[in-house]
Amino acid sequence: MIITDTHTHLYSESFDEDRIDMIQRALDSGVTRLFVPAIDSTYTNAMLKLEKDYPENVFLMMGLHPTHVKENYLDELSHIKEQLAAHKFYAVGEIGIDLYWDKTTLGIQQDAFRQQIQLAKQYRLPIVIHCRDAFDEVFEVLEQEKSDDLFGVFHCFTGSLEQAHQAISYKMKLGIGGVATFKNGKIDQFLNQIDLNHIVLETDAPYLAPKPFRGKRNESSYILKVVEKLSDIYQVSEEIIADVTTQNSKDVFGI
Repeated sequence: MIITDTHTHLYSESFDEDRIDMIQRALDSGVTRLFVPAIDSTYTNAMLKLEKDYPENVFLMMGLHPTHVKENYLDELSHIKEQLAAHKFYAVGEIGIDLYWDKTTLGIQQDAFRQQIQLAKQYRLPIVIHCRDAFDEVFEVLEQEKSDDLFGVFHCFTGSLEQAHQAISYKMKLGIGGVATFKNGKIDQFLNQIDLNHIVLETDAPYLAPKPFRGKRNESSYILKVVEKLSDIYQVSEEIIADVTTQNSKDVFGI
């Protein structure tokens, strides 16, 4: 059983003391495909080292996280352009809009989001979307940018059934992780109305650990709890959940 974690911050400082052991626990658990999103330029070297150390398992994205869109965001976008021109990446991400922490940066977040979508189209790459308290704003940009070459993953999907269908209409897979195991997560109440072909698995490690680890540091091996939950929701075997979601990840990322 091959399991794909489509969103794991393996370079996070949270793993500095046991990164090698943490990654080995994932590999030993069958989580052998690890897709690593970018945050900003300060993490690029650490990401490249991970890829060098685990060339068969680690697949990198390049992008500017919306909470890191600051006054210098144009410099960050220049860094992204340089990296995309120089190195193989499998997505532009994670990108999007986050209005939970700071609403005053909406304008530059929207600009950074649009510019990075256009880069993804240029390189024929998927996008991986971060959306927090900003569904309307994200959908507005996607509506403006929709085209045959716009596709990707709606990371950490926490919206309604209607919003799920809207995301899918823009050729986005839904990234499902620990939230599906939460009592108040809500998405578990309608996920079985979404075809499994629209779902990919993720942890967002070190964040959003699933039950029974909620509140603790998340890691990629814990994705097994998400597989278990989706097996219950869809009433199919864990092997089918793993197989279908891994194939979905291959359809998105091309590997």
